[in-house]
Amino acid sequence: MMKLTVGRKGKPSLQCSPSKMAAGESNSQSSCLNLSNAGPLGNAPPSNGAHSAPASNGEAAGANGRMNRNAGNSNPQSCPESVGGAESALRSTPGTRNPSRQSVGQSAGASASGATSGAASNMTSSSSSSSTSTASSAAVAASLPSSPASVLVYREPVYNWQATKSTVKERFALAVGSAVFDAMFNGGMATTSTEIELPDVEPAAFLALLKFLYSDEVQIGPETVMTTLYTAKKYAVPALEAHCVEFLKKNLRADNAFMLLTQARLFDEPQLASLCLENIDKNTVDALAAEGFTDIDLDTLMAVLERDTLGVREVCLFGAAVRWAEAEAQRQQLQPTPENKRRVLGKALSLIRFPLMTIEEFAAGPAQSGILADREVVSLFLHFTVNPKPHVEFIDRPRCCLRGKECSITRFSQVESRWGYSGTSDRIRFSVNRRIFVVGFGLYGSIHGPTDYQVNIQIIHTDSNTVLGQNDTGFSCDGTASTFRVMFKEPVEILPSVNYIACTTLKGPDSHYGTKGMRKVTHEAPTTGTKTCFTFCYAAGNNNGTSVEDGQIPEVIFYT
Repeated sequence: MMKLTVGRKGKPSLQCSPSKMAAGESNSQSSCLNLSNAGPLGNAPPSNGAHSAPASNGEAAGANGRMNRNAGNSNPQSCPESVGGAESALRSTPGTRNPSRQSVGQSAGASASGATSGAASNMTSSSSSSSTSTASSAAVAASLPSSPASVLVYREPVYNWQATKSTVKERFALAVGSAVFDAMFNGGMATTSTEIELPDVEPAAFLALLKFLYSDEVQIGPETVMTTLYTAKKYAVPALEAHCVEFLKKNLRADNAFMLLTQARLFDEPQLASLCLENIDKNTVDALAAEGFTDIDLDTLMAVLERDTLGVREVCLFGAAVRWAEAEAQRQQLQPTPENKRRVLGKALSLIRFPLMTIEEFAAGPAQSGILADREVVSLFLHFTVNPKPHVEFIDRPRCCLRGKECSITRFSQVESRWGYSGTSDRIRFSVNRRIFVVGFGLYGSIHGPTDYQVNIQIIHTDSNTVLGQNDTGFSCDGTASTFRVMFKEPVEILPSVNYIACTTLKGPDSHYGTKGMRKVTHEAPTTGTKTCFTFCYAAGNNNGTSVEDGQIPEVIFYT
């Protein structure tokens, strides 16, 4: 059992098992606030009367004003005892404001006459005698021309004023550091119980909250940060929330990105969620391999699979989704059969971009998994092998682990007709002055009207003759002299001052072609002014006639 006990001196203390508190373990019993002795957190709510005045002994009412748990009643009863601790400090501090009342004059102190005491007593004892109290108050004011009477004017409470106070000094100046606590202890519907159960708050997290509220001490660790963040949100302490979020940002890594993403979505922390997603984009393979990945919820899984910026092959994403489905089936006490895996994946399965896999990857994995229906397997095999390609139910848009704006350059200044194909590849050698990522080519289409082409595209490292990226695909053209986009399944990294060969092998009718080619083509970024310079050269061997001056492959599509 955890209790917050507030004594007459106004010093809160947390009662719980020391060993459990040190370890940050949750207690099986509810946490409690014990308000058996009235103090700064246990005061009855103030009277909602129009005015409040000094007590009969001549002491300034100020922050000491008679507290009353029946503020809403027509005949509130005064609390016979004065409150201590922080309340006393507020009494003795000039200019101190109470969240529901504000002093508009200095205390008359001991110089107040017996009439002052009588008038104050009348105003405090009954709201029905307000006219008499007003008259008495006016008399008191008239009798004290050199020292204005202490008058407290009721002001509507401002919700969560604590959120605007970043230091403990500012919060103590207004008596309490949480709008929720203020409502619990001082609001119109304040509890009358001496103990308040806190069933969903960890003792260590609540202790961290109290330390922050009353000493500005930030006590956050890897084991308690999430429960402390939850507690700070529950009790409306945004300054402590910010400390928790900052701690999480500094400790964000690939192996905890999915866990923190789930928590960020749960606690509605969009900035933290965005940082987690960026980390997953950059370290997708490592993040998917982390233990916490299989513990995420379905909505978080879908939020990740929807992204176009994941840096991983699609077959790896499918394997990760299957691992998650196995764990989810176990959580739902289901056998991990292919049918149940598909069932728990739900709409997430449609976010796997099977068309981006190679036919070999698809045949060795998804086609044999039993998760896809037979008709889906047949449709995807047809997509891989025939032209024109049939419609498939899965997204075929490439994922690109790059940010920024897509760029392109065109190396021909004029278009002519009739370029033929007989199975020989069109090739052109090129190099660049800075690191880029090529995502596709723009190719010319048919001169005979709308036509479908089958095409293989490649980028080859010239010195090693290594194929760095390729795609067997197709495209449809409309018979115009425009270029038509053909994309790689993944971006291909191109390093500066290294020679590469752009290669395309088309099957289809005669097409348009480019002429008056340029050896050097420069692209300048409109916002930054950064220049990317392409240098084109003749590629040795049979190139189907393509050269610097004439031929195919008029356009290179890339990111910087």
